[in-house]
Amino acid sequence: MSPAQEIARRRTFAIISHPDAGKTTLTEKFLLYGNAIHLAGAVKDRKNQRATASDWMELEKQRGISISSTVLQFDFAGCAVNLLDTPGHKDFSEDTYRVLTAVDAALMVIDAAKGVETQTRKLFEVCRRRGVPIFTFMNKCDRPTRNPLDLLDELESVLGLQSSPVIWPLGNGPSFKGVFDRRTRQVHLFERVPGGKFQAPVSVTSLEDPAVRDKLDDHTYNEVKEQLEMLDGAGHPFDLDAVQHGRQTPVYFGSAVNNFGIELLLNGFLQDSVPPAPRKSVSVPVPGAPQLTVAREVPVTDPKFSGFIFKIQANMDAKHRDRIAFLRVCSGKFDRDMVVTHQRTGKQVRLSSSHKLFGRERETVDEAWPGDVIGLVGHSEFGIGDTLTTDRGIIYDEIPRFPSEVFTYISNPNTGDAKKYRAGLEQLLQEGVVQSFTAKNAPPGATLLAAVGPLQFEVVQWRLQSEYNAESRLTPTPWTVLRWLSRADGTPITLNKGSFDYTKLIVASGVSFGTDKFEHPVVLFPNEWTTRYFLEKNPDLRLHELPIEQK
Repeated sequence: MSPAQEIARRRTFAIISHPDAGKTTLTEKFLLYGNAIHLAGAVKDRKNQRATASDWMELEKQRGISISSTVLQFDFAGCAVNLLDTPGHKDFSEDTYRVLTAVDAALMVIDAAKGVETQTRKLFEVCRRRGVPIFTFMNKCDRPTRNPLDLLDELESVLGLQSSPVIWPLGNGPSFKGVFDRRTRQVHLFERVPGGKFQAPVSVTSLEDPAVRDKLDDHTYNEVKEQLEMLDGAGHPFDLDAVQHGRQTPVYFGSAVNNFGIELLLNGFLQDSVPPAPRKSVSVPVPGAPQLTVAREVPVTDPKFSGFIFKIQANMDAKHRDRIAFLRVCSGKFDRDMVVTHQRTGKQVRLSSSHKLFGRERETVDEAWPGDVIGLVGHSEFGIGDTLTTDRGIIYDEIPRFPSEVFTYISNPNTGDAKKYRAGLEQLLQEGVVQSFTAKNAPPGATLLAAVGPLQFEVVQWRLQSEYNAESRLTPTPWTVLRWLSRADGTPITLNKGSFDYTKLIVASGVSFGTDKFEHPVVLFPNEWTTRYFLEKNPDLRLHELPIEQK
């Protein structure tokens, strides 16, 4: 197979949703229908049930939620699929936002009884800003739902996204018996299987078949015919170009838990989704390079290898306590043992331990193509956002940054655990689970942590205990706002040799100061009022939501 053919068959996408819309269940059913597993698991593990492949972390099994993004790779229908299951909970949205930089399309899961929810809107906006094509799955049609036409209207009114239904539901709740494929004009009638563990038996026929008439009551049958006529006459026709450029979303209806409509969704998505797209290299100085890199678009067919790291995860293999960096291949061909440049440091690195991923399971991979996600083990120098390449002129700046909203001190109450505690906390900080800062007048031995949501702190504590056997203590702080500090003209403030005197500033009660890991000054505020007061009283200074060099 030629390089162009290998690239064209790649499909790399993320599944996004509001919590509890059925995202992880749908992921599991994709694996079932993609023949990647033979028995579908349950999101909430029971004694007799297999856990899901994507939610491998013990805390995820206990809570029944996704905490960390997972990569699942399999071959199906001639496509090499890289499927990324992401957390839906807003407290872990940073992880999801990073994953969305590494995909070429997104599948948006919506609870058909609730419609578009808060976190769905936020994730959709991230996809829209990046121009990522979005496919929509209206889930849980086996339960009472809203009118399907109303759900389509909401997509357009709330998200501003033109919709074109591909698969339409036959019935609602207990009367949901199957779906109608508007492209083939065929009806797919399903039978339920215990727990949805196996592929649902299906019979394919026409809407006029007496068997369909027997399955549906008079009201449902007449309503479906009326809805389909309305869609044929007044609905948006399917426009593949609009779909692939993010202007239109194909809409599918079904039930992930019962396997209704899943195979149609998977086949339709792989058929209409986009192969890997070009990425933009930025113009910045690179250590060891004679000049700035040139801002340009890097085509997937560029013969030089390049990729960027969008996620780091430690201890996926509890036996080896290793660290894995997730790399999205952007151009060229990856070969195991190849030597690349780590652009942030300018050093040459041999990539000898490379893996294909399936949740926490892995196998050695010898080659990969643009669109693939591979795991690189044993490189402590790699960080989130780093570019690896054989072309010194390529560097990517794909990873978004977001201001933290919650803060806490973390400390080690058991001095006997000090070494394990420090090692564990350092690793979790490298993963980007939370950020750390040095605060003035902090309690002895305490580190200030910052995150998007408080559940991230719980994950840090749980992982320190379970993975490093180290106790930790969280101490609340009064702050709700953190800002980086510069002079009014935007120039950085240096803190060496006492060149900046905090005592001359006019601040409200409760305001404190500190530094980030690069020794850049930050200000901590109890609320927005104290933030505005600071700016009013210190006009020669400026506050930034993000570090100046990251804006």
